[in-house]
Amino acid sequence: MLSYFPHMLCLILAVLLAPVMPSVTQAQVIKSGPPSCPGVALTFDLCPVRNGAGYDQALIDYLIEQKIPATFFMSGKWMTKHDRQVRALLEIPFFEVGTHGDVHAHMPLHSADEQKQEMLGPVRLLKSQYGHEAMLFRPPYGEFDDVTVNVARALGLQFILWNVVSGDPDPTITALQIEAHLKRAVKRGSVIVMHANGKGRHTHEVVQDLHQHLLPQRNLTAMTVSDLLACRQAAP
Repeated sequence: MLSYFPHMLCLILAVLLAPVMPSVTQAQVIKSGPPSCPGVALTFDLCPVRNGAGYDQALIDYLIEQKIPATFFMSGKWMTKHDRQVRALLEIPFFEVGTHGDVHAHMPLHSADEQKQEMLGPVRLLKSQYGHEAMLFRPPYGEFDDVTVNVARALGLQFILWNVVSGDPDPTITALQIEAHLKRAVKRGSVIVMHANGKGRHTHEVVQDLHQHLLPQRNLTAMTVSDLLACRQAAP
């Protein structure tokens, strides 16, 4: 059984919060693609970090070399410190870029207007500085309430979570443990949450295993979130 610690920057708190979320809110949140689609979305959060480079260059290089589609959710604070990396990611045709809040705030602790500004910060930055129209939004820490969902919808943003937690920010989990968990959890239409900000010690290894073994063994293909949601291929 994997364990997750709340002191990590991007721990997935929504997994614990989900049972108490109102059903109307849950219905507005995208956690996976069509179960008939033989695709899996590899998603990577780019949360701000206090120490370190804040960017897993080896992971990104591998994704590019192997031409593996992926979706990145960037926080505004992270972008302000990684201009070169933002530009590099936007240049890759099989990468997709969404947003992850401005300063990585705990959304349910803020008013509707404050949540709106937290969402708009990175959206405006991507548009004004990089000419990129961001349509996908993932809440920091995976935390949200009805206000978060309603604000995102009003802004025209797709609210993207996940249904498979990698646990890669946890320094106590080995690559083998993560891989064993993914083997149990990944299926058609899965959206996997990982990190590309250097906090995942074994993310690179895990992605290699996914690409070389797990996905091909199950006849699954890596896709961006948008391609996964648009996939309508029926099961054989």
